[in-house]
Amino acid sequence: VQLVESGGGLVQPGGSLRLSCAASGSTFDDDAIAWFRRAPGKEREGVSCISASGSYTYYRDSVEGRFTISRDSAKNTVYLQMDSLKPEDTAVYYCAAGSLCTLGYDHWGQGTQVTVSS
Repeated sequence: VQLVESGGGLVQPGGSLRLSCAASGSTFDDDAIAWFRRAPGKEREGVSCISASGSYTYYRDSVEGRFTISRDSAKNTVYLQMDSLKPEDTAVYYCAAGSLCTLGYDHWGQGTQVTVSS
């Protein structure tokens, strides 16, 4: 599976962005897809995950209620809708594919920069 992120950019606090993770490869429908982020000077952290079926989703506490993850199997794409963005959401966002949200991830994208600033 190859993953390509897009949709990052500069947005003011309180604004919205939608990130996309486009996947190529025959295993997309069998893969859980997660979003991670790495802020400057900080360790990478998990943000959200969606199971292969879409029936299970996970959000870290700091984004719960503001971010929404979804997947479109027809487009082999997973989305991360980010609303009410805060400066602390500034980071490079990566998507990753694995068998389950609770296990490790085998494939990673190159990342997309999200900057929240006035």
